[in-house]
Amino acid sequence: MSDADVDVVEVVRNGFVECVHRARVVVTAPDGSVLASVGDPEAPILPRSSNKPLQAVAMVGMGLDVDGELLALVSASHSGEAFHREGVRRILGEVGLDPDELQNIVDFPSDAQAREEWIRAGHHQERIAMNCSGKHAGMLRTCLRNGWSRADYLDPDHPLQRRTREVVAELAGEQIAADAVDGCGAPLLGLSLAGLARAFGRVAAAPGGAGAKVADAIRAHPQWTSGTRRDELRLHRAVPGSVGKAGAEAVHAIGLADGRGIALKIADGADRARGPLVAEVLRALGEGSPELAELATTPVLGHGRPVGEVRLVAGALDPLRV
Repeated sequence: MSDADVDVVEVVRNGFVECVHRARVVVTAPDGSVLASVGDPEAPILPRSSNKPLQAVAMVGMGLDVDGELLALVSASHSGEAFHREGVRRILGEVGLDPDELQNIVDFPSDAQAREEWIRAGHHQERIAMNCSGKHAGMLRTCLRNGWSRADYLDPDHPLQRRTREVVAELAGEQIAADAVDGCGAPLLGLSLAGLARAFGRVAAAPGGAGAKVADAIRAHPQWTSGTRRDELRLHRAVPGSVGKAGAEAVHAIGLADGRGIALKIADGADRARGPLVAEVLRALGEGSPELAELATTPVLGHGRPVGEVRLVAGALDPLRV
């Protein structure tokens, strides 16, 4: 936490403010300039999985030859549902690659129902079930198409990762602010919040090329980029033409069809504040879907019954309102 962040979301239980989450929000114009912000839009963050659609744009530019639902899956933090796992096998199997080549960590499916079904079927933690396996499958297939080594595809000095770094910087309109290692083992590229929003606006409004191909895949198959029981899916469907992606530690980025970009980061990484804040930001920008109103309201429970809510701090988003 820092002075870059502002009190934005509060948790109220029986009329008592139990917790306050600080955050930053930025909206960029189609030309990439900052339209409005809450907190400092230029302070760097680690976008985590919000970078995945940008990485997918880079891979398509390097010759990745998948589209439709499989390209949406390359852009995904998937829930590990059966169709996700089968999709990863298709990305690999169509070109003779083996799931054993995946270098993401092993895990159970992240979706509770999918995880229970997976365990009941006798499975343990596996690479293909981990939420980043679609991205890693795309990386392997991109390496194969270019004749690059696959054993070291996660090395930051690998041609795949060097070009990905260049493309993400080009989309963000700025230099990479930090280099780290993501939870799955892939290079993690830090950006300013404004740079992340700018990149998503550019992908969402891309008139053609790799950006348009990724945007169209996510728009047509949003359940492949997240899952069938995720707030990300509901947010996609509530705002036609949008391209969005959440990231760990409560990051979320969205590109709107007109080229505006949105990015936000909850300072303490509390995901319970992310979904409601995303919905409220979209509402502040004039999106009026009833689905957004539902997503903006998250009850706080006491003995299984609503006794409060997760809500905006009064006036927190006034700088964004249209």
